[in-house]
Amino acid sequence: MASKLPQLRTKLVQASNVLAKNGNTYYKKMMEKNKGYIQEPPTIENCQILAKQLFYTRLASLSIFTVGVVSIRRSITLRFSPNIPSRYEAFWKELDGLKDIIKTTRDLNVEKAGIVALFGVECFAWFWTGEVVGRGGTISGYYV
Repeated sequence: MASKLPQLRTKLVQASNVLAKNGNTYYKKMMEKNKGYIQEPPTIENCQILAKQLFYTRLASLSIFTVGVVSIRRSITLRFSPNIPSRYEAFWKELDGLKDIIKTTRDLNVEKAGIVALFGVECFAWFWTGEVVGRGGTISGYYV
């Protein structure tokens, strides 16, 4: 292991020299190529406008509920239509797999138990993240 450290050090020095020599050129080319995306002047107001544009664009692309009028009854119905079908299908596929694991508890091994536990932890983590976001980003509690 001790013999590998000098080799690693020389490789890092070589990589650092290459970056020092070519990094600035790469940065300038990249910034020149993408200068149309730079917002001038870089003010807080411009950043807030861009953030709102992004938020409302994403919100408009989410067609979570579509409203349709049924002509026979003349009533309004709400239908669920997800904007990303692959995520929707993946969710139901994972939920069906979880149901199958629960149904066949005789065949439950450590791997399947671990998968179920990780799925539960993931659900809890998303719930907790939603709670923190709902509180305005505070972990300890609500602003009063």
